[in-house]
Amino acid sequence: MSNRILSDILNEPDAYFLLQEASALLNQERERRLKFYNDITEQEKVEFINGEIIIHSPVTKRHNVASGLLYRLLSIYSGKNNLGFVGIEKIMITLTRNDYEPDICFFRKEKSLNFTEDQTLFPAPDLVIEILSDSTEKRDRGVKFKDYQSHKIEEYWIIDPENQTLEQYHLKGDVYDLVLKSSQGLVTSFVVEGFQIPVLSIFDEVENLRTIVGF
Repeated sequence: MSNRILSDILNEPDAYFLLQEASALLNQERERRLKFYNDITEQEKVEFINGEIIIHSPVTKRHNVASGLLYRLLSIYSGKNNLGFVGIEKIMITLTRNDYEPDICFFRKEKSLNFTEDQTLFPAPDLVIEILSDSTEKRDRGVKFKDYQSHKIEEYWIIDPENQTLEQYHLKGDVYDLVLKSSQGLVTSFVVEGFQIPVLSIFDEVENLRTIVGF
């Protein structure tokens, strides 16, 4: 897609001026991004996407439950096996152009060992998990999907708390491959070594606790 867009621009007689204008606009965007870093506070869940500041609205109970249950599973398993760092909600990852605060993300140990206690901006994780809501679904399946893919984030989960389903994507080459879309059965992570859980444990407290006991 990006090569085709670039090819289309280069076929235009005023390609040089178009690229100059794009460069100027990106420089202005970079200045807004620096101001964004200075203005954000810990109280807000906020992202910088394609030059726009996106402030998130409060989530539903079902969204919060799914987020909490999955974070608990991943955090306990990762901690027990000393695999890396698990972040939830307010961990801001900084990609080439955009800044996101995924619902849950995981960094392998070799990457997270360099993190400091006062760090507020983080590199691309190895696993990103987004939990859908009406206000975020378009971005989670659109710009974020493309951005995570282009920055080679190896694994991406999309959780639908309303329908209690999980979509698991794994990077093959430069493209995400849909490995699993289900509301039942088991999901096995490609990134978190040995992490296999019932899909139901993301949505059900009893199944969640039963899974933790089995770790």
